[in-house]
Amino acid sequence: MTATAHPNVVNSVGLAEFLATAGTLTLAQRKLIVDQALVLLEQNYAHLPLKVAMHAVNPVQRLRVLRARLERQTDATAEPEWQFHRELSSTFHSVRDLHTNYLLPAPFAGKIAFLPFQLERCFADDGTEHYLVARTVANFNGLSVGAEVTHWNGTPIARAVALNGAIFAGSNTAANLARGLESLTLRPLVIQLPPDEDWVIVSYRNENGAQEEIRVDWQVTDNLPPMTDVDSLSPAAAAQGVDLDSDEKSRAKKLLHAPKVVQAEAAGGAVAMAAQDVPTTMPGVFRARPVTTPSGEFGHLRIFTFSVEDPEAFLAEFVRLAALLPQNGLIVDVRDNGGGHIFASEFLLQTMTPRRIDPEPVQFLSTPLNLRICRRHADDPTGQIDLGPWFPSLDSSTETGQAFSCAHTITPADGANAVGQTYHGPVVLITDARCYSATDIFAAGWADHELGPILGVDDNTGAGGANVWTHGLLATLLKIPAPLDPESPYKPLPNKANMRVSIRRTLRVGKLAGTPVEDLGVRPTHQHQVTRADLLQGNVDLLARAGSLLAALPVRRLGVAVAGTTVSLDTVNLDRVDIYVDGRPATSLDVTDGAHTATLTATGREVRVEGFADGQLVAARKVAS
Repeated sequence: MTATAHPNVVNSVGLAEFLATAGTLTLAQRKLIVDQALVLLEQNYAHLPLKVAMHAVNPVQRLRVLRARLERQTDATAEPEWQFHRELSSTFHSVRDLHTNYLLPAPFAGKIAFLPFQLERCFADDGTEHYLVARTVANFNGLSVGAEVTHWNGTPIARAVALNGAIFAGSNTAANLARGLESLTLRPLVIQLPPDEDWVIVSYRNENGAQEEIRVDWQVTDNLPPMTDVDSLSPAAAAQGVDLDSDEKSRAKKLLHAPKVVQAEAAGGAVAMAAQDVPTTMPGVFRARPVTTPSGEFGHLRIFTFSVEDPEAFLAEFVRLAALLPQNGLIVDVRDNGGGHIFASEFLLQTMTPRRIDPEPVQFLSTPLNLRICRRHADDPTGQIDLGPWFPSLDSSTETGQAFSCAHTITPADGANAVGQTYHGPVVLITDARCYSATDIFAAGWADHELGPILGVDDNTGAGGANVWTHGLLATLLKIPAPLDPESPYKPLPNKANMRVSIRRTLRVGKLAGTPVEDLGVRPTHQHQVTRADLLQGNVDLLARAGSLLAALPVRRLGVAVAGTTVSLDTVNLDRVDIYVDGRPATSLDVTDGAHTATLTATGREVRVEGFADGQLVAARKVAS
């Protein structure tokens, strides 16, 4: 490795050397971990009934069997620790829920195992799939970008991906394959077991088409730290909707393949990572640039993650970046986005539609333990989390037999509509099977509010629909406010072990109101098979397809300026505007393309202008007056 690589990569160690430090859990500690897993899955897990029915699994019984087996062991006869981790991880993976995880203890927590290259799948014109090296770590000369991998340890690559995906199961086939491919070369050890092999034999075709083989060693290093402390009580921790596997991998990919982004984030200020990019204060979150396609020039705004502490700052930066891009069409690209702050994802929707946004409602599973938690925080005594809306229905569930609480939103509806529409050109969303959690919620909201086409490179999103809490956060909720609950079932976990659980399931709104997002996901309205040119030439074919979708849609414009009682308008593709002052109707006028002026009879704090075409609301803008 050279100095151009991140120090964590330079200082990585071999897998065998790292594993020599593992294996310190006592038998009593293993029993404690299993007992706590039973608490979470039996009494907190919102999707347990769905998973048992849909996937024909029984994770609770598997834990009971494991616990019984531990009772028959002693410290001297206990099975190897790796075997314990494998059984517990397999039990959690069996529900195919990337929110519900066993998080391995030290020394695995905070580490990643990696191979110094990344594979991506693409398709030829005849539909056959190929697996190419898409990027490599600095100074790794064993494989070149563009090399086609054919076999993995002697197994045909497509089969190796499928077999790996069956281990790290997603909620659907597309998610299984996407995760199987990623995990061939990158594994966050906090959530995935270390590789069984110390090295892999990669068979590939070089640039001349000749078949070659190379042995590549697994390496282990520290990952970049997460952006949010999800164990301590805070609005951000309570509103988490994130696939930890994807979030860990997202940070790892920056570490391995984009060290300049890590440096830019540390330095602060607005930076552009490429010459054509719009400078952003959040280079690890956004990439904004104009792109030229056969259908014209459009804006391309990539959102890498919703994992932010301040959703309002996130929203403001998106609005600023979108305003600096072409206004005749915007490509919003959320591929590989594992989610994050649910507020951030749902706040964003309002900026691209004139319609009012209804955030997705969520439900607790009706259990005595969830009732205890909601009763304790029904009046928001800490000022951090208000569980009052869910308390009455949980309190009556014993008498009513309700399996779930009533559904209420996590994202405040006022915040989801505070800014209103700011971008008036057509928009298209690009998704893939690695979109999960808050990104699934964002995609569902996009579809439910009919913002525009959804272009998928896979036939579904990752299908993760839940708010996720950690064991640490659940334990904290029964400790505060003082005095702590003396009968709390949550016990401290050893060696930095942890667990996460889908605590509240999310439901669709609009035409699919009440449908769960989990396991169903969001299907695109259009599909694109990734090409070799996409992988090696900056998504050229994908962006061309997105541009063709935008070019088929009308471009609107609704400029508004307010000076006293005078409202100046600049409209395109509108035939009527209605003007409201502080929510009350003020005036309405017919318009054509160009400038117009309206005079108000009264002033107020806010002017909202709604634009119509053929009787349909198609544009809106809010202006403080």
